[in-house]
Amino acid sequence: MTYAIVYSSRTGNTEQLARTIQKELPAEGCLYFGGPDEAALAADRLYIGFWTDKGCCDEELAAFLAKVTHKEVFLFGTAGFGSQPAYFQAVLGRVKEKLGAGCTVTGSFMCQGKMPQAVRRRYEAMLAAPGHAPNVEAMIENFDRALSHPDAADLEQLTQVVERA
Repeated sequence: MTYAIVYSSRTGNTEQLARTIQKELPAEGCLYFGGPDEAALAADRLYIGFWTDKGCCDEELAAFLAKVTHKEVFLFGTAGFGSQPAYFQAVLGRVKEKLGAGCTVTGSFMCQGKMPQAVRRRYEAMLAAPGHAPNVEAMIENFDRALSHPDAADLEQLTQVVERA
């Protein structure tokens, strides 16, 4: 079976997951590794990774997903905001909807990913504003928790999920 690993990574988090998958799989079956490209469509199975943008994948990856038809697909991604399984499942569900016809999702994985410091600065500015939203403190706490992700435990869990898929 041939495979391709396709990913979109704005901060390097999803690329880290893609490289972990690449290490796990046999090199001889890999037809493609990199950003969204139609060359990946020649593979039997696609491992497709994304960063979370407004609760889904980014537009470039969404356009690629629409071209993926009648393939086995393993989805993986990172999300800076939120670390709850229910949130991850909701994001994965929206990403699955972007796939073309006839695809079989053989597995999926998501974990939290660190965000750029500019995001924390934006949250801090919100906190300093009079009458700020009550959830700003929680947003800053989430940002701080995300700083270490993806961590070794995330990568080990990903490896286990890929082995089972």
